[in-house]
Amino acid sequence: MRLPVPPRGLRIGLRWKLSAAIALVSALVALVLSIVVHNAAWVTMLDNARDVQDERLQIAARYYDTSSGAARLGTRVDDPDIPQELLRKVKAGRRATFVQDNDDGAPDIWAAMPMRDGRTLSLHTRFTDRSANVMADLDQALLIGSIAVIFGGCALGVLVGGQLSGRLRKAASAANLVAQRQSDVRVRDAIGGVVRDETDDLAHAVDAMADALKQRYEAERRVTADIAHELRTPVTGLLTAAELLPPGRPSELVRDRAQAMRTLVEDVLEVARLDGASERAELQDINLGEFISRRVASTHPDIEVRVVHESLVTTDPRRLERVVFNLIANAAKHGKPPIEISVEGRVIRVRDHGPGFPADLLAEGPSRFRTGSSDRAGHGHGLGLTIAAGQARVLGARLTFRNVGLGVGSGPVEGAVAVLWLPEHAPTNTGSFPMLP
Repeated sequence: MRLPVPPRGLRIGLRWKLSAAIALVSALVALVLSIVVHNAAWVTMLDNARDVQDERLQIAARYYDTSSGAARLGTRVDDPDIPQELLRKVKAGRRATFVQDNDDGAPDIWAAMPMRDGRTLSLHTRFTDRSANVMADLDQALLIGSIAVIFGGCALGVLVGGQLSGRLRKAASAANLVAQRQSDVRVRDAIGGVVRDETDDLAHAVDAMADALKQRYEAERRVTADIAHELRTPVTGLLTAAELLPPGRPSELVRDRAQAMRTLVEDVLEVARLDGASERAELQDINLGEFISRRVASTHPDIEVRVVHESLVTTDPRRLERVVFNLIANAAKHGKPPIEISVEGRVIRVRDHGPGFPADLLAEGPSRFRTGSSDRAGHGHGLGLTIAAGQARVLGARLTFRNVGLGVGSGPVEGAVAVLWLPEHAPTNTGSFPMLP
């Protein structure tokens, strides 16, 4: 089974996406809070400075001499620099304060009040350097705090995103194993964890879907096996009866079709057994090149076997022979001669010089009852390569398919190559592989 390939592009993990999102939100929150705190502190300090200025003005007013008009404690009488807005409030008979902004950033704090003799008593001071230093220290503290919040948000995002992405990766790996027909794998058990979240719901859904597909698959397999088993007896009787027919062309046609039907029934039964995952390899030590050369020469003397490098392998000779002969039969039926077989170490290659494998087979692998494109099939039941792939799985081997081109890229096809990669360590009698240090 071939899983769909996602479109190529920049891949960014969930951990880093969450980290970036939390860092961005933290930066925005820190910026807003810093601005609010800065403005609030600035307004508070200005209000305090105005209150102090007002109190000093009231104290100076007590010592004001109306007869001489002398001002004390830094106050001035009818100051010409007094802001017009503050002056209008004083003319209205009110005591008021005013903040006058300057280009250097340090404002002037004014306080003024009307006196009984009709004059205006005012007090004018600059915003103190101490207050400016306090604001600078506050801004520095806010900056350091904002940076700490951003880095803390990044760390939190990496931690939370790492846990979530780790669970999702485990779920994806388990789902891939389920897709490869490992029915004993459970996604819920694979992700583990104590805290339940949406990944558990996803795992339960995948497990439920896998169970439903497994039940449907098993039902289809049983139906196929039962039908093929029921057909075996009448087909065998039909083939026996055909042998009793008198010699002639009609009798040959009947025997040929009966034999073809019997072969099809046997192939369907073999596919059903392979799908049941109950087949086990009976292992022997063989010299791979010598074995392939001898078996091919006994049945296909016109095919050349080239042994590039001899290797001693542990495998099931009967199943290995079945795989190689099915590949040869497919090459003879759908390809063109000459058919070439090479053995190099644990790798066996079967090549023909026909139109090549169809695109869907190269993309998804062999499938039963699919004969491929019209330029390389047109007849058959698609069971030969399916059986070869199934027997290769029992051997723990890997079977791949590719086309050979005359040129580079999308040039014309010169033939098809099936490659069987035997494992370095043969499967045990339980179907598993030994664990080596």
